[in-house]
Amino acid sequence: MTIEQLTTDGVFTIDGQSFDVTNNVWLVGDDREVLVIDAAHDAAAIADAVGDRRVAMIVCTHGHNDHINAAVELAGLVDAPIALHPNDRRLWDAVHLDRAPDLDLSDGQVLSVGGADLQVLHTPGHSPGGVCLYGDGVLFSGDTLFQGGPGATGRSYSDFDTIIASIRDRLLVLPDDTTVHTGHGESTRIGDEAVDLDEWIARGH
Repeated sequence: MTIEQLTTDGVFTIDGQSFDVTNNVWLVGDDREVLVIDAAHDAAAIADAVGDRRVAMIVCTHGHNDHINAAVELAGLVDAPIALHPNDRRLWDAVHLDRAPDLDLSDGQVLSVGGADLQVLHTPGHSPGGVCLYGDGVLFSGDTLFQGGPGATGRSYSDFDTIIASIRDRLLVLPDDTTVHTGHGESTRIGDEAVDLDEWIARGH
């Protein structure tokens, strides 16, 4: 399994506020086919990174606009289906009202690409339909887990206690040496984050 990282810049908008953000876009697969994880901001740049490989699926880790705003355009460029957990459909519809996702992601589902298998882990909290992908010692955590703590809560459709439960029960049980590739910022490891769980709970974010 090869993993390529692309960063794209744009705007995250929620609850009437906007923020400039840099997103990580992950390409996972081999020299023939890839999954695109989180088509953010710049469909042309993502398509260029894909090159002549087949895109098996465009996977949305959640429905916030900065993770899906290039998904529909990219799907047209590379002729690939878009997959999203159905619990985030209301977030999707706020961005792409006239175009539904093609596939529903579900907990435990296995996505196969380039000889590798990635398991879908439903990890609500940052959003109701947030998911992570896990396989071959690597976790793609979207906005559920970052270097230094959980994804943001306190906005519409998010909940701190829920994200803590998702991280504690679904992610921190993975091997300590699992590499965590995040939706924003630097990658980390499960073991490096697990030691701070009680601190996150105490600080409340």
